Amino acid sequence: MGQVVGPSCATPTTLGANRYAQFFLRPYYQSTTMVEMEKNANKKSKRALLLLNVIFLAIGACGGPMVMRLYFLHGGSRLWLESWLETGGWPVTFIPLLIAYFRRRRKEGSPAKLYFMGGPVFAAAAVIGLLTGLDDYIYSYGVDRLPVSTVSLVLASHLAFTALFAFILVKQRFTPYSINAVFLLIVGAGVLALHSSGDRPKGESNKEYFLGFFMTLAAAILYGFVLPLVELTYKKAKQAITYTLVLEIQLVMCFFATLFCTIGMLINKDFKAIPREARDFELGETTYYVVLVCSGIVWQGFYLGAIGVIFAGSSLLCAVIIATLLPVTEILAVIFYKEKYTEEIHNPSNASQ
Repeated sequence: MGQVVGPSCATPTTLGANRYAQFFLRPYYQSTTMVEMEKNANKKSKRALLLLNVIFLAIGACGGPMVMRLYFLHGGSRLWLESWLETGGWPVTFIPLLIAYFRRRRKEGSPAKLYFMGGPVFAAAAVIGLLTGLDDYIYSYGVDRLPVSTVSLVLASHLAFTALFAFILVKQRFTPYSINAVFLLIVGAGVLALHSSGDRPKGESNKEYFLGFFMTLAAAILYGFVLPLVELTYKKAKQAITYTLVLEIQLVMCFFATLFCTIGMLINKDFKAIPREARDFELGETTYYVVLVCSGIVWQGFYLGAIGVIFAGSSLLCAVIIATLLPVTEILAVIFYKEKYTEEIHNPSNASQ
């Protein structure tokens, strides 16, 4: 039987080797611990950032359609104006950007960068902004023709298109559950299209209603393409993607979207029509301008939340959150605008029987 050498039986050579290992390996273990702590801190900060942007997204996704519908219900009729307001609040983004800059300036002094966006990212943000401007107009057309509850149901299909384009553009992985959910959303939107007469606004023809429906569906398709395109921009950018850079991308996107809608307003002479429309607004001239300002601010929260969720999560997560919030918008429409669900909307399975 061999003798087992315990700690008490350690030789001077063994003790020297242990001390040598502790002396030289201690910095390695300490640095490893610090890296792990930094990773945990980054995860916590990213979760907090995700939660903050989900709140912004929720306010915009629920409040934006409600304020827009309020404009149309009480005498507003300028589609390009409402499209413009969806991104017209872009100067609000200067507030966090300036705060971040002055903080950098205080720490780094005069060498602090005024902005981080490079040329390729700027170009990509500008293109996405123009697509967003087109999407804004198409969406405004649908909201003008359809009740908020119907618009929300049709827009639920954007999750399917986001999933498709996320798979193509950013190689998003899927599970059987997500595929099944996407399929059910498409079927639900199709049933609504076939059984839609009950929720049509009074005095609106079949042609106008179905045109509003398909324009809303087109808006869902286009925005389903825009969300993964933003994520692709993050992935392909040849620079570090920070939240400050994300805010700069948001600023450029909304600026070009607003520029697109401004051209439409000039062609349609909407700027000249605003004072007259304000005087004729059913809730009063002052309320008219309050509605416009609130619309711009609330929609800016939506876009800020959307790109923030994509930064902290993914484009598919953003689409899932938007789809999850749609029933809240429907409930708000029932409460505030007294919209009624038809049998088809409340229970689509009955419509096919």
